[in-house]
Amino acid sequence: MNRPPELLTSPSNPLIKSLKSLERKKERTETGLFLAEGARIVGQGLACGWTPETVVIAADVAERPQIAALARAAEKAGARVVLAPERLMSKITQKDNAQSVVAAFRQRHLALTDLTPAAKTDPLYIALYEVRDPGNLGTILRTADCAGASGVILVGTCCDPFSFEAVRASMGSLFDMPVASASFAAFDAWRRGKGLTLTAASVNGTLRHDAAPFAKPSVILMGNEQAGLPADAEAACDHLALIPMRGGADSLNLAQATGIMIYEAWRQRGYA
Repeated sequence: MNRPPELLTSPSNPLIKSLKSLERKKERTETGLFLAEGARIVGQGLACGWTPETVVIAADVAERPQIAALARAAEKAGARVVLAPERLMSKITQKDNAQSVVAAFRQRHLALTDLTPAAKTDPLYIALYEVRDPGNLGTILRTADCAGASGVILVGTCCDPFSFEAVRASMGSLFDMPVASASFAAFDAWRRGKGLTLTAASVNGTLRHDAAPFAKPSVILMGNEQAGLPADAEAACDHLALIPMRGGADSLNLAQATGIMIYEAWRQRGYA
């Protein structure tokens, strides 16, 4: 860093209060900001070109070469970089064992028209119908990123991908994975216009999930954690796939079921 960073010492500091307030969706919506925790994840956000507003670094690790380099990169990207004792880091993140770096980034909101798959690849999108659990959403973003999916589409009224829980569960994949939002009607019209086959996981499935055709441009549609998919959404699908189950449980966690579908699609594509 080119100058000594500011040191925060009081929990009543306005910056500490404003960062802490980002746990509430209302504040995230009004400010357009969200929090990311951890040096690796914050560094990933910077590397992916997301705009940092503020970066807070634990004072006792600020001189470490990796942390100092991250601070310089954040300042170069226009962030306000400050130091704080560990007790204030915990105040911001609501965690006893807080990460050594916390950053407020500008949110990105994409439309369906912003989704552009990599060249020379058959796109594979993951559509989530009214997903309500931010932990599930973050885990799905991470899984989609690991499998090289083209993007995730939030259909209808979904939980906030910029919530603490979703960002934490994504482990940085929020920065890599394009996320768009749309109504079901707009989504279905878009995917038909793109020639994308729509396959949903459903208890009403007529073929096993590993028999569903995923090798061509496709969308995997997953339903709400409690209600699944409504009848009109299932009727719009090209295929309904059933994941086999046995034993006492009658359903899979949404993130688990989505992971099974994603990796089956990737398997059919030869793990390219």
